[in-house]
Amino acid sequence: MSTQKHAFQAEVAQLLHLVTHSLYSNKEIFLRELVSNASDACDKLRYEALNNAALYEDAPTLDIRVAFDKKAKTLTISDNGIGMSQQEAIDHLGTIAKSGTRDFMSKLSGDQQSDAKDQGSLIGQFGVGFYSGFIVADQIVVETRRAGAAPAEGVRWTSGGSGDFEVETINQAERGTHIILHLRDDAEEFLSNWKIKSIIGKYADHIALPILMRKEEWKEGENDQPGEMVVSDEWETVNKASALWTRPKKDITDEQHAEFYKAISHDFEPPLAWSHNKVEGSTEYTQLLYLPSKAPFDLWNRDKKGGIKLYVKRVFIMDEAEALLPTYLRFVKGVVDSADLPLNVSRELLQESRDVKAIREGNTRRVLSMLEDLAKHDAPVANASDEDNKDAGKYTKFYADFGAVLKEGLGEDFANKDKIAKLLRFASSTTDTVSVGFADYKARMKEGQDAIFYITADSLAAAKNSPQLEVFRKKGIEVLLMSDRVDEWALGFLNEFDGTPLQSVAKGAFDLGKLQDEEEKKAAEEAAETFKPLLAKLKEALKDKAEDVRVTSRLVDSPACLVVKDDGMSLQLARMLKQAGQSAPESKPILEVNPEHPLVKKLDSPEGAIHFHDLAHIVFDQALLAEGGMPEDPAAYVKRVNALLA
Repeated sequence: MSTQKHAFQAEVAQLLHLVTHSLYSNKEIFLRELVSNASDACDKLRYEALNNAALYEDAPTLDIRVAFDKKAKTLTISDNGIGMSQQEAIDHLGTIAKSGTRDFMSKLSGDQQSDAKDQGSLIGQFGVGFYSGFIVADQIVVETRRAGAAPAEGVRWTSGGSGDFEVETINQAERGTHIILHLRDDAEEFLSNWKIKSIIGKYADHIALPILMRKEEWKEGENDQPGEMVVSDEWETVNKASALWTRPKKDITDEQHAEFYKAISHDFEPPLAWSHNKVEGSTEYTQLLYLPSKAPFDLWNRDKKGGIKLYVKRVFIMDEAEALLPTYLRFVKGVVDSADLPLNVSRELLQESRDVKAIREGNTRRVLSMLEDLAKHDAPVANASDEDNKDAGKYTKFYADFGAVLKEGLGEDFANKDKIAKLLRFASSTTDTVSVGFADYKARMKEGQDAIFYITADSLAAAKNSPQLEVFRKKGIEVLLMSDRVDEWALGFLNEFDGTPLQSVAKGAFDLGKLQDEEEKKAAEEAAETFKPLLAKLKEALKDKAEDVRVTSRLVDSPACLVVKDDGMSLQLARMLKQAGQSAPESKPILEVNPEHPLVKKLDSPEGAIHFHDLAHIVFDQALLAEGGMPEDPAAYVKRVNALLA
């Protein structure tokens, strides 16, 4: 039997170096990862055997076995699942079979090298939990045979966790996989029946398959020797071997929920909240859904499939069944177990199934309901008990990580648009904290105010200091400040909240309606008439930059600002599209000038007439800078300013 030597994929070699040279604060997670992989292998066999029962061979009962040998210092995790062919062993154990490996390695490098917790989390997220075995082992041997293959097609894969691995063909009578860990000297604690049982109880109690270990029995000593525990040939089940979601809600502890979530998400933090329900009616299914307590690093990868696992009558069907949740809820983890879907359901059928549509809608309602409950109890109640305040601050924590993703739902989920709008939070001109909801804003609107005012910008500082806010600040009118990149796009799908229109302060002509007294309106009309000749000159000088030039009363301290038409695309959104390499419709902004500002008055004076062209362009470019943009010709702008300062 010839032995072939292969080099690891470069990223795997880097990963193994980090794993083997890092001190992990939680070494025992390797067992969770390997037992989880064994469970997946059995699930895959069960699924493939739906169409080919012969894959079960003569062993239809699936299980996972854990054994150790103190003398040899080995720990073996075995399963009689799907197994691997030689090529699959090379592909699955020699490469990180997932996109984004470079991003993965960059995340695992740098500052995070010293943070064992984050490293372990990243290993799990990228589906490379197998390599966590090198935390405790200096050599790993994998012996495997794929279900349905001949005994002579068994494979032995061996590596010391350095730059290469060896593969050879062996005879293996039974299908499935044995992972043999040759433990390091500092990992001998895992050669203990009690230790392994406690880890399995902590991390793998929910696994629906039986996890077996050999029984230990007390043997009395002979010839005055002390007695000891010895391993027998009898196997016993050491986990509950029932799927967590099938148990009554009242029988599941918070700790069990936390460990189950960690197992399916590869997260190291407990979930923020969860919902466990059996839904009955035209479609019957059980849902167990979790909200993470922190955002994964690939949250903004919209191509990443959702984290919901699909089971049908407790038979595993697929990971990441994206049809079960909308894209904007892609951060949700959990399990759906359907009683109605066919066992041979495919991803294509999922897209077309009426039952799946009902499950998707039910899951979406449940997640939004969880968020509504967290939002309702976010503020701590004075003099209340710890139990009553247990959810205080959780929604703020959630929104800091996932708020921007939630906003995508305004454009994707029209049926739940109003529910999503109630969950959104923003900073405002009265607070920098992202804590103001539309309902909060409405409750403190001024008498006579008939719109919810907001502004979008590249950053909170840019929004807060925008010239467009000057008159609102003067009159004490609150304005919502929106600085997420998704805001401009999302607000395009939300025209009103609870009957009150939303109005961007950077769009359309300025009109405060009843909030502006008759004297102010009259002064604005007179200024527009007085400055007509100046406005005509400015319009001519800036014809290549501005669609129109007009007098405004929205400014107090600034000479000018830029706005767009009511139905126009904001300058910020146009910039974002161009940065993303997308085309934006060509449109010019409107320049609004403050007739009371000295610089504008100077433009209308004999002195200003001498440098009128330069002053006009400086006023426009400064308004563009204040709005977050950049002059088309920065060098020309600097030259004009320098000429006037000289």
